[in-house]
Amino acid sequence: MEQNKKRYSKRLSVFLVIGLLFLITLFIPTPYYLYQPGSVEELSSKVSVENGHKSHNGKFYLTTILSIKASNIYYLIYGKFAPHTQIMKEEEVKGDMSESEYNSLLTHMMKTSQESAMASGLRAAGEKVDIQQKGVFISNILPESKAKGVLQVGDVVTSIDGVPTKNTTDFKKYLSGKPKGTSVTIQSVRKGKLHTNKIKLIEIDKKTKTAGLGIYPEDEIAVKTPRKVTFHTEDIGGPSAGLMFSLEILSQVLPEDLKKGYKIAGTGTMDLEGNVGQIGGIRDKIVAAHNENVDIFFCPADQGPDDTNQKEVKDEAKKLGYKDIKIVPVKTLEDAEIYLNHLKPKK
Repeated sequence: MEQNKKRYSKRLSVFLVIGLLFLITLFIPTPYYLYQPGSVEELSSKVSVENGHKSHNGKFYLTTILSIKASNIYYLIYGKFAPHTQIMKEEEVKGDMSESEYNSLLTHMMKTSQESAMASGLRAAGEKVDIQQKGVFISNILPESKAKGVLQVGDVVTSIDGVPTKNTTDFKKYLSGKPKGTSVTIQSVRKGKLHTNKIKLIEIDKKTKTAGLGIYPEDEIAVKTPRKVTFHTEDIGGPSAGLMFSLEILSQVLPEDLKKGYKIAGTGTMDLEGNVGQIGGIRDKIVAAHNENVDIFFCPADQGPDDTNQKEVKDEAKKLGYKDIKIVPVKTLEDAEIYLNHLKPKK
């Protein structure tokens, strides 16, 4: 009897140790993210154009990537075996940005994507759009920059030494020719509050001896449109839905039917002039589109030597045997519109 008690006590101790180790490892984060094919979101429920119309004869979709923070080792083990899953180091995803800065960047990307889509979509429908330049958005800061710890990703620079900087052209022009070590007074807006800081310039190009703040500047814009366009995309971030936003806006304004009964998904950034740009994770997006039984998939056409979207998406579709989805590379919103105009209605 006593021996059985000892055996039971030993087993209980082992189980307790195993349980304790499980609990400990459950709360030890790993420096990795998992990326998988995400959802395919129907756009007429997410985009509404004032006095526009929503056709139910076919649908436009945006495609997403599911990003999972490997908050413990068990997520990482899952990622090793789950299909269509890429494991990336945290520094590859967001560099040395804080979580707050990274979220600010994603929010800015989505906002810019929506504004560019409004401008491109309504212009393509023949409507006038006014673009207002609001300053220079900081999308990243070099580790060696003197602005590190002073400015943040998400800040909008509005002036240097009292000279307004409405866009990146103004910003670069003012700093051009100034030697490293020069102190400049930066006025910037962060969450609605104005900040003023003196920051020394650093050498950003050793070959040309060019000096600068050591930040990645982007234009901060506001788009004024003749119609109100409303987006319901609170749970989606990033810039890659620009093309599909533009097509949905255009579809709601034009009298003709662009969708013609088809399920049409796609991806690609959109600029103010209607040009489609490259995106990341396109292999995951064609998987997501195929899982939704999409008929047509628009992707950014490869134009420059470093462009790979068109090659990658066709390679992935061939590798996985996707024969029922038509992949259409496009350079511009106009390319996509022309393709749809020549499309015969689905039987």
